[in-house]
Amino acid sequence: MNAHVSPMTATPPPLAEVARRMVPRYTSYPTAPHFSPAVTPSIHAGWLEQVAKRGEAVSLYLHIPFCRSICAYCGCTTKASLRDAPIRAYAAALHREIALVAAHVGRVRVSHLHWGGGTPNILPPDCMAALVDDLASRFSFQLDMEHAVELDPRHVTPDGARQLAALGVNRASLGIQTLDPVVQEAIGRIQPFDVVAASFLALREAGINAVNADLMYGLPHQTLPMIKDTAERMLTLRPDRIAIFGYAHVPWMKPNQKLIDDAALPSSEARLEQASEARAVFEAAGYIEIGIDHFAAPDDPLALARQAGQLRRNFQGYTNDAATTLIGIGASSISRTPQGFAQNAPDTLGWQRAIEAGMLPIVRGKAFEGEDLMRADIIESLLCDFAVDLAAVASRHDTTPEALADAVERLQPLIAAGFVAADGDRIAILRHRHEIARVVASEFDTYLGRGGRHSVAV
Repeated sequence: MNAHVSPMTATPPPLAEVARRMVPRYTSYPTAPHFSPAVTPSIHAGWLEQVAKRGEAVSLYLHIPFCRSICAYCGCTTKASLRDAPIRAYAAALHREIALVAAHVGRVRVSHLHWGGGTPNILPPDCMAALVDDLASRFSFQLDMEHAVELDPRHVTPDGARQLAALGVNRASLGIQTLDPVVQEAIGRIQPFDVVAASFLALREAGINAVNADLMYGLPHQTLPMIKDTAERMLTLRPDRIAIFGYAHVPWMKPNQKLIDDAALPSSEARLEQASEARAVFEAAGYIEIGIDHFAAPDDPLALARQAGQLRRNFQGYTNDAATTLIGIGASSISRTPQGFAQNAPDTLGWQRAIEAGMLPIVRGKAFEGEDLMRADIIESLLCDFAVDLAAVASRHDTTPEALADAVERLQPLIAAGFVAADGDRIAILRHRHEIARVVASEFDTYLGRGGRHSVAV
């Protein structure tokens, strides 16, 4: 693999054809469809005990699988609850799981704490405060710990924002998706711009100055002018980070998405145009491009990590989190340790039963084996930096780049199209980086095609 690869060995594919390929998002590798029951509670307990021995800081993720209503586009593990009683019962079980985890990992240092969902701010304030107190008593929060929470702007109030700030929350991500009323009606998430603006104001006045915005393209009835209008109006609120994800239409996995009319969805070509339009608006406003779907203010830690070559990717997307261990707490949460992935029971009742029996609620996972870690590094580099030195990565994993020659061969059509360059052992994505990075990464995925369906690349 030391010779230059000729760019004329295959027929170039159209960009739209490449963008229609169904590939994973690669927030993990191996990806979740390849987890199995071979990873048991006792195996994960052993992994956590090894984490304790390493003495390194870890990240914590708490999953809150409740919303007041379910949006039609949603692909998260969550369910609707109009009452607080099930949410309080869930919080009580979280305390028991926290104790189980702490029993194995000890008073480990925590560099990142992230609340996801669902709608984390659906937790009654006293429940969330008690959970933070419990975590702080069992683990050692670093002074510079990032404490982030995902929020529904429809449920952000000045009092709620002050309560979050009092708990040490210093970053909030607001799920906005779109500001267009036609699209909001189609996805079942009505939130006028004034509501979104009020949530930004409440958070910042409470002292939570780092506020992110999550948007989507490819939604039903969404058009190019709608995307441009949403992007431009978001800029008036000056979010610190902006993520714009392609809507993943997977009704075979998420029954609520059957409420969306397939005929109302933009075409592959329209999705490409929408993503490009939003990108142009954000970059023109001075935001720094982060990977395939994130943007950050120039002084944001994510932008600084990118510039320093320290950008990472995990289940929360792009991050500056350098921890090698992420411990997931709550139903469906996934943990990553240096030994492998372990996932909690996705159903709340099954998760609670395991905890009540005094067991870690693990139902499946994947122990790293063979070339898993090497290929994970390659995929992460391609998605973070749009380039990878195969020889350097192979050397770190005590092998040679020849083991990757088949993947480079499969990239020939993209090389022929001038989208990708393979010079010696270096692979670089030259054109349409955002559109094809996941496709390029997928050529290094030895599990792809062995089960599981995915969304389109763009």
